[in-house]
Amino acid sequence: MTLPHPADTAVLAEGLQKRYGDVAALAGVDVAIRHGEVFALLGPNGAGKTTTVEILEGYRHRDGGTAAVLGEDPQRAGRAWRARIGIVPQQAFPAEAAELTVREMVCHFAGFYPQPRDPGEVIELVGLTAKAQSRIHQLSGGQVRRLDVALGIVGRPELLFLDEPTTGFDPEARRNFWDLIRALRTVGTTILLTTHYLDEAEALADRVAVISGGRIVETGTPASLGGRATATATVSFADGDGLRRVQTDTPTRLVAELAERYGGEVPGLTVTRPTLEDVYLELIGGQR
Repeated sequence: MTLPHPADTAVLAEGLQKRYGDVAALAGVDVAIRHGEVFALLGPNGAGKTTTVEILEGYRHRDGGTAAVLGEDPQRAGRAWRARIGIVPQQAFPAEAAELTVREMVCHFAGFYPQPRDPGEVIELVGLTAKAQSRIHQLSGGQVRRLDVALGIVGRPELLFLDEPTTGFDPEARRNFWDLIRALRTVGTTILLTTHYLDEAEALADRVAVISGGRIVETGTPASLGGRATATATVSFADGDGLRRVQTDTPTRLVAELAERYGGEVPGLTVTRPTLEDVYLELIGGQR
């Protein structure tokens, strides 16, 4: 992997290693995330996603390699550095927080930062204004996840870690959440996203990396990952004998030939290339 200059990156890690006894959770992971981009880390359970993210967040020590996050080593960075990042973990709130209202929780977290956003502004940004006085235990799963994000962004983070943020969301809630992530990106927030939803990565990420067996096996844009932009296409169309499928490296030429044959409109025409899911499954070698 060709790494950009450190000045251009919010996250730059080379050769990250982590072992748990005899198990190598990370076996030389390289990650480079540019300032202001949305970067998705994809991989099956146990591939090393969480370990990688926790090392970059400063919550887990690495056994080897180097890491610079916002210009500092997360393993040694102090409180001032931590105020520059936001974290939205998977786990739910502790039981004792369930009786707090949304506003109380956001105000409490705002007090941890030197220059926090206005709590009311944050609550509005995540779409919880109507629930500001509701207690946390009264919220739906999607509303709790929005509160998670509110807590992650109230400190005005330069870098936001999102760990499977839309797990359990219904389709409408997921799309609304995507709009929120896009809004954060427009104000320059760098976002590292882990997700099992490949359509989410394709919709949000500027670039994606696939991790498998403790190593990054491919990095690229969602459209180009694994060569999918130039992969063999399947052209399907209807003729007198039913539906025909032709695989070709020159689909535009074939469609032009078919259009001439059929006098313009080609019946039942579709042109497809491998989906992100197809490429992902090939890259991880069938792991789940």
